[in-house]
Amino acid sequence: MEIYETEEEQVAAIKDWWKINGTSIISGIVAAIVIVGGWNFWQNYQQDKMLQASTVYEQLLKANKEQAVESVDKSAEQLKVNYAGTAYGAYALLFQAKAKVEANDLAAASALLQQAIDTSSDDELKHVARGRLVRVLLADGQYEQGLQIIANVDQANLGGFEGIYEELKGDLYVAMSRIGEARTAYQAALTAGKSSPLLQFKLDDLTAADDSNKG
Repeated sequence: MEIYETEEEQVAAIKDWWKINGTSIISGIVAAIVIVGGWNFWQNYQQDKMLQASTVYEQLLKANKEQAVESVDKSAEQLKVNYAGTAYGAYALLFQAKAKVEANDLAAASALLQQAIDTSSDDELKHVARGRLVRVLLADGQYEQGLQIIANVDQANLGGFEGIYEELKGDLYVAMSRIGEARTAYQAALTAGKSSPLLQFKLDDLTAADDSNKG
């Protein structure tokens, strides 16, 4: 470290150092202010956007409760277009898919549920949409496609949905008259937990059917 004998020398040294480094320091401070300001602006923008989405979603829920089909579709479309990728956008797709199922338009319901899977950033919502898609495919007789969707699920990221997927596999196998595989899937679902209350009845029905065939 340099040692200065007089205050004048210290002042001169500081001035020289500032001439060399002052510009970069000021630039750094300005950059930091811009970054912090930009981040705060982005945070506020995101909060405002989610608040707006929440308001539209509340309108959708109200319209759905009142069975105002046109209002439901309008709010859902607004969420889907303006807030795609958010949880609200995915919820809108689920609502629209439900309406399509009720109208017996299974192809449209499948497309909407697939869109929810593809666009949502929420893993749990993806699982919910995927489960509903498999049920729609089951209702539509597309059993192999349903099994393929389940097979493609990342096994390391099931998030507690193991039982639900195994039960769905069992339902698909029953529809395909592959009873042995259905029983195995149902038993796996029981072990995994978080399956439907009807699971044990489904398994019992398979056992009863086997006993009847043996008799």
